Amino acid sequence: MRDSGTGSTAPRRSRPSRRTVLAATAGVTAALTVGERAQAADEGAQAADQGGDTKLRALISRMTLEEKVGQLFVMRVYGHSATAPDQADIDANLKEIGVRTAAELIAKYRVGGIIYFAWAHNTRNPHQIADLSNSIQKASLEQPRGLPVLISTDQEHGIVARVGKPATLFPGAMALGAGGSRADARTVGRIGGAELHAIGIRQDYSPVADVNVNPANPVIGVRSFGADPDAVAGLVAAEVKGYQGSGVAATAKHFPGHGDTAVDSHFGFPVITHSREVWEDLDAVPFRAAIRAGIDSIMTAHIMVPALDPSGDPATLSHPILTGILREELGYDGVVVTDSLGMEGVRTKYGDDRVPVLALKAGVDQLLNPPNLDVAWNAVLNAVRGGELTEARLDESILRVLRLKAKLGLLTDPYVTDGGVDRTVGTPEHLRAADRIAERTTTLLVNKEGLLPLSRLRTPNVLVVGADPASPSLSDGPPTKVLATALTELGFTATALSTGTAPSTATIDKAVAAAQGKDAVVVGTYNVTATGSQKTLVGRLVATGVPVVAIAIRNPYDVAHLPSVGAYLAAYSWTDVELRAAARAVAGEVDPRGTLPVPVQRADDPTQVLYPIGYGLTY
Repeated sequence: MRDSGTGSTAPRRSRPSRRTVLAATAGVTAALTVGERAQAADEGAQAADQGGDTKLRALISRMTLEEKVGQLFVMRVYGHSATAPDQADIDANLKEIGVRTAAELIAKYRVGGIIYFAWAHNTRNPHQIADLSNSIQKASLEQPRGLPVLISTDQEHGIVARVGKPATLFPGAMALGAGGSRADARTVGRIGGAELHAIGIRQDYSPVADVNVNPANPVIGVRSFGADPDAVAGLVAAEVKGYQGSGVAATAKHFPGHGDTAVDSHFGFPVITHSREVWEDLDAVPFRAAIRAGIDSIMTAHIMVPALDPSGDPATLSHPILTGILREELGYDGVVVTDSLGMEGVRTKYGDDRVPVLALKAGVDQLLNPPNLDVAWNAVLNAVRGGELTEARLDESILRVLRLKAKLGLLTDPYVTDGGVDRTVGTPEHLRAADRIAERTTTLLVNKEGLLPLSRLRTPNVLVVGADPASPSLSDGPPTKVLATALTELGFTATALSTGTAPSTATIDKAVAAAQGKDAVVVGTYNVTATGSQKTLVGRLVATGVPVVAIAIRNPYDVAHLPSVGAYLAAYSWTDVELRAAARAVAGEVDPRGTLPVPVQRADDPTQVLYPIGYGLTY
């Protein structure tokens, strides 16, 4: 067994037995057996919902009110270990949550879920994550009437990934939209889900079901599969089936649709001005597809949609949207989870003590990551004691959460093994699949005079410059180095020079000097604007006379601002797997096969389309 250094982490070679787990959830054996079978078949999942409810209700009836309140919360916690995190993480936990460790968090608040983040140091490597998951489950099951914890994360792939290398990292949603293959989307879900399952994560806040029709969208963008609602719907449904076929709950987000906003709900309160008719034809389509595909959970958006609810409340707190539309009109009876309650979009109108209560009244089941757990937890407790919420309302949501835990097999055996990690996570087969899928997504938008592919004989010396944003998973990059290394491995002599997202005049001068004597320059662009210095950098490089190949390492819209480049590729993300695929396309090892899943408007007249959906060149 790999020693995680915690000292009291449950060893997985001698992990609690099936009998121990069942004893901890006495009285639900029949439901659990159905739930285990449900992992492999949708029919079994339906049986678990129906035949197991009586047993699950009996389990709920034995809970104290405090335990019921805890089941509704999904909380962050710092540390690589549930019992012995680093001192800095203990300090952060004490400051933000009032506990030292994940085990103390569970003992004090009896939370039903925990969310993992790379920045919270939960996800250092697969074996450590598995150890953390096991010790979280052990801590919860050791409590009176203890229940397994539903561990979740945001593993969208692309620019949002909490679990990094050596796990398999796939292209993100817009890249998959460029590939257009539902089979590839399902493979991403299947393999990505299997790897999450192996490390104890059973709920993934993915896929993004938002239709990105606003190029200025600061929070969704390449996290969306595209701008065509039917194409997005097909890819959403495929990825859902992939994840859930691997025993991980997928989560379609952000209902009722966050794709047409220029405001980031992390920092502001977006208003979506779509009419009801536009919402039906655009935003609702992928969510309907997810529901038809049997989606296990749906995440709410902290956005105002006056056409759906004129009250001015965010959708997360809207009874007309979550109950009237999602539950009653769309017929969804699965788990509804909020987006993070620490985001500004849900805190603008109401205080942190009102938000969780109003969310439950609106129809939410899981309250995700409140900024102050003690305030939120006590607010719900006091709302029940004071009569604003009924205990029966809590029971309704707890039943949905327990149904999901049963379906996922958590009530049968929540533990994972070292062998399972080794057999599943980051295997050569999975890594090859990621590379092949990425090759089908790279999109060639400009290729003047057949500049691409570059020739190792005619253009052997290449300079790579551009933006080097931080790795989403904290495990790969920087992009200029990844591109230069990949081109060198393909037979070029490539050097890297990081110029950043806002290069200074001195940096631009340095890049121009470095381009002298080179045969070609490859520049990675990141959200270019009409007046930004990235545009100046590219213009200066083009003026040297050295051929310039640009690669959009985030939004494909950059190309509209850079008409002078010799060739332009869209990679849709700056993660290694997509950058390596772009390098192979530059070198002619593979033909670019992707097509735009969103339109690119003219920079000088956004009412005119420069490159339509479906546009893409090849060799």
